[in-house]
Amino acid sequence: MEDSAIREGFENLRPGADYDGLHQAALCRAKADWLVGINATRLFSVLYRRTLNIGRVMSPTLALIVQREAEIEAFQPEPFFTVALELPGFTAVGARMKDKTAAKELETACQGGSAVVKQAQRKEKSEKPPALYDLTTLQRDANRLLGFTAQQTLDYLQNLYEKKLCTYPRTDSRYLTSDMAEGLSVLVNLTANAMPFRKGIGITCNPEAVINDKKVTDHHAVIPTRNLRDADLSALPVGEKAVLELVAARLLCAVAEPHLYEETAATLVCAGQEFAAKGKTIQRPGWRKLDAAYHAGLKNAPEPEGGPEEKTLPELSQGQSLPVSNASVKEGKTSPPKHFTDVLCCQCGAWKAPRKKGAG
Repeated sequence: MEDSAIREGFENLRPGADYDGLHQAALCRAKADWLVGINATRLFSVLYRRTLNIGRVMSPTLALIVQREAEIEAFQPEPFFTVALELPGFTAVGARMKDKTAAKELETACQGGSAVVKQAQRKEKSEKPPALYDLTTLQRDANRLLGFTAQQTLDYLQNLYEKKLCTYPRTDSRYLTSDMAEGLSVLVNLTANAMPFRKGIGITCNPEAVINDKKVTDHHAVIPTRNLRDADLSALPVGEKAVLELVAARLLCAVAEPHLYEETAATLVCAGQEFAAKGKTIQRPGWRKLDAAYHAGLKNAPEPEGGPEEKTLPELSQGQSLPVSNASVKEGKTSPPKHFTDVLCCQCGAWKAPRKKGAG
């Protein structure tokens, strides 16, 4: 992507035999396309007297879609009821119940009573930074966060690649190679300075989190290039700028410190039934602070993966009795599986876009 990297590559050329495995893999795919695609397409087209295209990738993907649509069509929603207790500083929720009458009886029994702490556990936990993007995970997040289709994301990323602002797009690797470790901190600082969402947030760089030669195949993960330093990012089309910021945010998060927090899980008993409550206290925000800053700049930002942030629970001890200020029954219905979008194929690994001329 950069002149210096290209010169370094020519200075460290390797024998073609080192890549025989990649040649054999490509040959295997090509033969499978012919053996499965041509023969099966002819067979089924003759059997059913119409043109039916069968493919190594297309047919399994179609089967996934058909199976999901059948599950949605056959789905029958079922109502359920839960009893929630309002306690000092937090809410505890009981197990799902199918019988509304039983739920109402439990609500009445708990109203104005007390809940006893059966168990309270606190654990210190660490959440590692996410891995860098490959094409698949980038397409998934661009769809979820930006509303782009898989093809749109690929097109924007291809344009950024041709402008030498991002590395090669069609990669299935989420790591970098060891020869990139030395210059990584420079790239991270350049990226941070170019991104508006990181203002006021300290930047750290832990190369060990993203360097793994064994997990890099044809191409390393998608990252920005040092050309960000001299580029006028404000002149980029809206879609390209959004994808570039998404890639940049992931690089900054991936090399940041872990997210450290203390998780509390409590089980309480009221009227002979168990209720559960969870909470967490953040000790060091780490990479989550950068991620939250990026999300804050998005329009109509969706809820972060993993659901809403858990609230902090007060100090609880086994045998402690807490007054119930209010008890209520909440009604819900089971939900059918979601319809697949074009990001389905990103998630199942089947989506492969055609290569553009000169793409490498």
